[in-house]
Amino acid sequence: MKIQVLGTGCMKCKKLKENAVRAVADVGIDCEVESVTDLDRILSFDVMMTPALVIDGQVKATGVVPPVADIGGWIREADASRN
Repeated sequence: MKIQVLGTGCMKCKKLKENAVRAVADVGIDCEVESVTDLDRILSFDVMMTPALVIDGQVKATGVVPPVADIGGWIREADASRN
């Protein structure tokens, strides 16, 4: 599973990546967490606000830093839909 944090590297972007890494550890599902800072790549997701969270190609949140529990739930949902 691939998790992408879209943003230019601001404090909110860093916090979102931290929350995503914690959520991955909490759920125990093998995931790659990537920071996407290239503006062209960010825009390819049709995201108007950052930070944004993408799980397996689906945008889950934009302009906010969701709590670890929410991110964990999205990871579980994505994992369940893969199986």
